[in-house]
Amino acid sequence: MNFKAQKLLFLLLLIVFINVAYAQDDLKRDLNYYLPQIEYDQSITTPEEFLGYQIGEWHITHDQLYFYLKNLATESPRVKLVEYARSHEDRPLVYCIITNEANHDNINDIKAAQQKLCKSDQGSQVDIENTPMVIYQGYTIHGNESSGANAAPLVAYYLTAGQGDHVDSLLSEMVILLDPSYNPDGQQRFSSWVNSNKGVHTIADVHSRELNEPWPRGRTNHYWFDLNRDWLLLTHPESQGRVKTFHEWKPTVLTDHHEMGSNNTFFFQPGIPSRTNPNTPQKNQDLTGKIGEFHAKALDSIGSLYYTKESFDDFYYGKGSTYPDINGAIGILFEQASSRGHKQSTVNGDLDFPFTIRNQVVTSLSTQDASLAIKNDLLSYKRDFYKNAASERSSDAIKGYVIKSRDDAKLDAFIDKLSQHQIDVFSLKSDVNAGSSSYPSDGNSYIIPTDQQQSKLIKAMFEKVTSFNDSLFYDVSAWTFPAAFDLQYDALKSGQLRSGMIGDRVSGHAYNKVFNNPSEGEVPYAYLMNWENTMAASASYNLLREGLNLKVLTKDVMHPEYDQLFEAGTVIIPTTQKNMSTSEVISMISDQVSQYGIKVYPVSTGLNTKGPMLGSPSQRPLNTPTIALVVGSGVNAYDAGHIWHHLDHTMSMPVTLLNVEDIGAASLQSYNTLIMADGRYTSLSEDQLHHLTHWVKSGGKIMAFKRAIDWLNAKKLIQISRSKSESKGKTMQLPYSKSSSTWGARRIGGSIFNTQVDLSHPLFYGYEDDQVAFMKRGTTFYDPIANPYATPARYTDNPLVSGYIHKSQIKMLANSAAVTVFGQGRGKIICFSDNPLFRGYWWGGFRVFNNAILFGDILSTGTTGDDAHGHGHMHE
Repeated sequence: MNFKAQKLLFLLLLIVFINVAYAQDDLKRDLNYYLPQIEYDQSITTPEEFLGYQIGEWHITHDQLYFYLKNLATESPRVKLVEYARSHEDRPLVYCIITNEANHDNINDIKAAQQKLCKSDQGSQVDIENTPMVIYQGYTIHGNESSGANAAPLVAYYLTAGQGDHVDSLLSEMVILLDPSYNPDGQQRFSSWVNSNKGVHTIADVHSRELNEPWPRGRTNHYWFDLNRDWLLLTHPESQGRVKTFHEWKPTVLTDHHEMGSNNTFFFQPGIPSRTNPNTPQKNQDLTGKIGEFHAKALDSIGSLYYTKESFDDFYYGKGSTYPDINGAIGILFEQASSRGHKQSTVNGDLDFPFTIRNQVVTSLSTQDASLAIKNDLLSYKRDFYKNAASERSSDAIKGYVIKSRDDAKLDAFIDKLSQHQIDVFSLKSDVNAGSSSYPSDGNSYIIPTDQQQSKLIKAMFEKVTSFNDSLFYDVSAWTFPAAFDLQYDALKSGQLRSGMIGDRVSGHAYNKVFNNPSEGEVPYAYLMNWENTMAASASYNLLREGLNLKVLTKDVMHPEYDQLFEAGTVIIPTTQKNMSTSEVISMISDQVSQYGIKVYPVSTGLNTKGPMLGSPSQRPLNTPTIALVVGSGVNAYDAGHIWHHLDHTMSMPVTLLNVEDIGAASLQSYNTLIMADGRYTSLSEDQLHHLTHWVKSGGKIMAFKRAIDWLNAKKLIQISRSKSESKGKTMQLPYSKSSSTWGARRIGGSIFNTQVDLSHPLFYGYEDDQVAFMKRGTTFYDPIANPYATPARYTDNPLVSGYIHKSQIKMLANSAAVTVFGQGRGKIICFSDNPLFRGYWWGGFRVFNNAILFGDILSTGTTGDDAHGHGHMHE
C-alpha cells in the first residue's frame, strides 16, 4: 500500500472513530450537568465509576440500581439500605434511609415523634422546632417512565457525598427515605427493551423500534397492573410493603416522579383546584403551592419549561401523590415529558434522556430545599390534620360502620385491607340493628368506629358520593370498599353506637370452617361443600385436578342429618371415586378445608328431606377447567392482567397465556375455556375465526369482556346490535374552548352501579343478596336479551351507588344488561359488559367470574338463547 493510500485509510478510520465517539458521547453529561457544583467526598463512588457509564447514556437496570445503592450504604454512615418487600418476580424493593449519624443513632425516637404527631391527644407533646422531619422520595412506579429511577442514584450520591452547610442542614433537619424504584419488574422489562434496541448512533425517529415497546410494555408490574392505582387497594406486594413503610415512618412529604407524553414539558402539583378531593384540607393545597415555588425557581435556573394546576388532579386516594393527602402528609406528583428511549423528536425539538433525568433530579433537590425551609409549617400541618380530624369526627353524624357477610374469605380480605391502612376493626359484643338489617354477634359481623386515628381515611373508603364540584376525573370517581366487597353494611349514627357493642380488636376474620373426620369404620356417603366461601372455587378446582368427580346442586335441598338448607351451588363430593380409596378422598378434602377454611359436611345417605336426591340428574357433573387467556396486540393489558392475577395468584388456577396470533385448531384443542379480555381482536384472521367457531360449537366456552363482545357480534358468534344514541333536536353551537370538558363530562372514568341478579342462575350461585354492585368504566350499554333467562344480571332502575355519571347516561344504563349468556352449538359464550375483577380488589365480582369458570358448562341450551342469537341491542 503506497503512502497516499495509507494516508487515505488513516483519515477514513479517524472519521469513523470521531463519528463513533461523538455518537457515544451524544448522551454523556458531566456530573455537574445534573448536580450542584459543590464539594463531594471523593471516597464515595460516583454512579459513573460504579456503572462504567454516565447516567443517561444507558437506561439503568434494576439490578444495577440496587447494587449501586447497596454500595453507597457500605461506603457512608449517612446511608442505610432497607428491603421492604419483594416483587412478584422476586426482585427486592428497597429504600435508603439518608440522614446524619446523630439522627441514625436516634432513629427510633424520630420515628416515635412522627407517630405522636398523628395522634390528636399526643401531637402537642412534640417539640416541632427540634424534631427532624421525614420525607419520602419515590421514583418510577410506571416501569417505562424511567427518568425517575435514573435520577435516584444521582440524588442518593448528592446526599451521601455532598459537603457543605446546606447538605449538613438537610441531613440534620430531615430523614430522607429514598425509594429508587417503586416497580422493579416493570423497570427491568423496559430497560432491557430500550437498551437492547439502542445503536451506536442515537436515533430520535419516533418510528424507531427502540421507542415502540411491544405489548404489554413496561409500564405495569408483573401481572400488568398499574401500581399507581394500588396504594389504597393493596392488591400487590409492592404496594403492601410500601404502605407498611409509610405508616412505619409517617413521612410529612412524599414525592412521586412520573413521565407523560413526549410533546409536553414538566408538571408539578398542585393539580386542578376544582378536582381536589373535598376530604383533603385546603391547607394541604396551600403548602403544596408553597413547595411548588421552589420547583419553579429550580426549573427557571436551568431554563426548563413547566406548568402546574392543569391536567392532573388530587381526587382518587389510590395514587402515590394523593394517598399521603388523606394521611396527614403532602403528596406531590411530578410529570416529565418522556424521551421513552434515549432520544425522541417532539414538537419542542429533540428530547434526550439526560435532559429528562436532570429535571427529575432538580425537582428532587428542590423538594428537599422546600421541606427544609418550611419544615415547621409542614410538621404543624401534620399535627393539626389529626387534631382537626378528631374535632370533625366528634361533630359528624356518622359514628361508625357495621359490616357482615357469610363469606369467610371475603371478610378476612376486607379486614386485612383495613388493618394495613391502620384502621381498627372490632368484633361485635352484642347484636346490632341498623338500616333494614340486623348484625348478629355470631362472628360474621364487625364494627368500625370512626372515633380513631384514621377517621378521615375511613370516611373516604366507606362513603358514597354522587355529587361533585367538577365533572372531569383523571381516574375513578368512586371506590367505596364495602360495595366493592359486596358486604352488607350500614352507617351507625349518633345514638346508635354504644360502647357495649364493641368487642375485641381484630386483625383478621376467624374462619368458621366445618369438617368432621369420620370415626374408625365409618365412611361418609359423600361430602357437601358449601359455596358461601369464595375460595370454595379453588378447593373445587384442586379436587377436580386430582381426578375426583364432583357434582353441583342446581336446586336447594334439605338433608335429614342437618337442620339447614343446602343451596344451589353446593358441591357434592362422593367418597366413592374411581382408582382412589375413600381414605385418600377424605384426606384430599381435609387438605382443602385446612388451606381455605371452607365448610364441608359429611352425609351418610343420598336421600334428602326436601329437594332432589343427591344422585338426581338435576345435580350436574363438573368438568376440570383447562383455561387459556388471549393476550397480545389489541388486548387491553390491564384487564387481561386482572384476569391473569385472579386466576393464577388469588385462586391458584393455572392459566395459559395464549397469544392472539396462536389461536388455531391445534392450540384450541388443549382448552375448554377461552377468556377474551377487553380488546379489539381485529388481527384475528378468517382462518382463526373458523377454528374458533368450530371449537365453541363443539362444546368450548368463551368468556368475553367489554369490547370483545363487539368482535364476537361482528363475527356473528353472538347477535347484539350496537348503535349510537342519536342526538335529538337542532344541533347547538358551543364554544370551542369547552369542547374537551363537554366530552369529558360524558365519560365514565369509574363509578359504582347496582345490578339485579338472578340468584337461581348458576352464574350467581353463592351470592347472599340479589343486588350486586359493579365498577363500570366507559359508556357502552346493552339491552337485556329477549330470552328472559339469558340476562342473569342487569342494572337496576336507579343504579348509581357512588361516583359520577352524566345525567344523559343514567337512563341508558338503567335496566341495561350486565351479564348475558349465549349458546353456540354445544358451546357457551358468557358476556360481561364490565370487568368484574376490577383492579384485583373487587371481591364482589370474584364469585360470578369463578362460577363462569366452573359452572358455565352446565348452562342448558334452554337458558342461553339457543344458538346464541339472543336478540340483544346495545347503546353507546
